[in-house]
Amino acid sequence: MDQKYTIKEILSAVNEFQKIDDSKVMEDSQDKKIIDNMDIPSNTLKLIEEAEKAKN
Repeated sequence: MDQKYTIKEILSAVNEFQKIDDSKVMEDSQDKKIIDNMDIPSNTLKLIEEAEKAKN
């Protein structure tokens, strides 16, 4: 590994990685919108389950 890189080239590469990481984080956070069942009252969950059963 005898290649030499300038500081400008290294910083440019780091910036490219950061852009990729930022866009990946945004995609992941949008894909993983998870509803926490602990925030939903248990009687509401039962009603939802009953409605889903009735629908099928």
